[in-house]
Amino acid sequence: MNLLTANDRPGFYPHSWYAATAKPLPPFPSLKGNATTDVAVIGGGFTGLSAALHLAEAGVHVTLLEAQRVGFGASGRNGGQVGSGQRREQDTLEQMMGKEDAQALWQLGEDAKAKVLSLCRAHAIDAMWRPGIVHADINPKDVPHSHAYADHLRGAYGYVAIEKLNGAQIRALVGSPTYHGGYIDRGAAHIHPLRFALGLARAAVTAGAVIHEGSTVERIDPGQPATLQTPNGTLRANHVIVAANGYLGKLMPQIASRVMPINNFIVATEPLDQTAPEILSEDVAVADSKFVVNYFRLSEDRRLLFGGGETYGYRFPKDIASTVRKPMARIFPQLKNVRIDYAWGGTLAITMQRLPLFTRLGSNIVSASGYSGHGVALATLGGQLLAEAIRGPSDGFALMSRLPTPRFPGGAALRSPLLAAAMTWYAMRDKLRL
Repeated sequence: MNLLTANDRPGFYPHSWYAATAKPLPPFPSLKGNATTDVAVIGGGFTGLSAALHLAEAGVHVTLLEAQRVGFGASGRNGGQVGSGQRREQDTLEQMMGKEDAQALWQLGEDAKAKVLSLCRAHAIDAMWRPGIVHADINPKDVPHSHAYADHLRGAYGYVAIEKLNGAQIRALVGSPTYHGGYIDRGAAHIHPLRFALGLARAAVTAGAVIHEGSTVERIDPGQPATLQTPNGTLRANHVIVAANGYLGKLMPQIASRVMPINNFIVATEPLDQTAPEILSEDVAVADSKFVVNYFRLSEDRRLLFGGGETYGYRFPKDIASTVRKPMARIFPQLKNVRIDYAWGGTLAITMQRLPLFTRLGSNIVSASGYSGHGVALATLGGQLLAEAIRGPSDGFALMSRLPTPRFPGGAALRSPLLAAAMTWYAMRDKLRL
């Protein structure tokens, strides 16, 4: 079975609130016949589109191949949170990498957020940038750790945009009895991710990039040049950027052993109108402390966009709305019977350490993937770092490539059942609040 076609109509965006509120681009033609380019980019999400844009702006002839539509995958379906730092906390990175590299990784995270905002401004992308992400602790025992982490960011990193929240403060901000404290990061933000992806595609084409949709890369023959085979065409390229993330399939086994696709789900309720301020008193996004994170925010038309639940196979649940309604009703009992107007799923990619895999696959192939739910900012910056690595030495790419990304036990064959077993354990811990 193919993730590219298992849950969606080929060539059509999912029935999501994002797709309903974004202006689509006219379809780009598929690759037909033989073509050549300096750099071939595989994947039309944030990573690939950012790479294509930065290369085209530098005068490089770049051709992007997308199996479906640009922004079709996780980039056009996610929670839209432009988070700070990396997926792992800074004190953990200090232990893993040392303080110097941890400081540099923090700065890359700051650069990543700034990159998203600067691209929106430079290319007039109406992505609805809104500042503020709340980390909400579902277990009272986690609050001291969250407060200590906020203090650590302020003291060791000079990051003053973070504010600690006690129980009363978080309940004044989030209309749920579930949370006991946490912090708010006012230097982070949330956006409309599909509008951002489409804006990147427009900007890349304006800069001179060539985009082919409906052009699944079935095989890469390495060499100088490398040869990429699609159903109806062949593309030869001096360099290749692999940016397919959760939709990589079996194209690059050396990536698949370290990067695993998982599915996540989001619903959009009916407009909440007068009750919206009772759900969120500020226009911020929220991500909680559960291992399988619940995340939510209000849309511009006052709907609750709520994400929750994961699966580890190819197929989405038959009833996504019911799947997500359960965690939503636990967080917001007052919305137990609210109408759900949109429900969709998407496939992202994770690694063992929840840190992205930046890697060279030979002398002329580079790749970035496995953002583990922290990809809106990092994937956008990742595209720039891949573009730099194609053109010459890149300190940022070199640093990201040093992140530990071990293979999944059993490789690609056993990663899904082993992770499913582990997630059952973590789900029990969340339920029991251990």
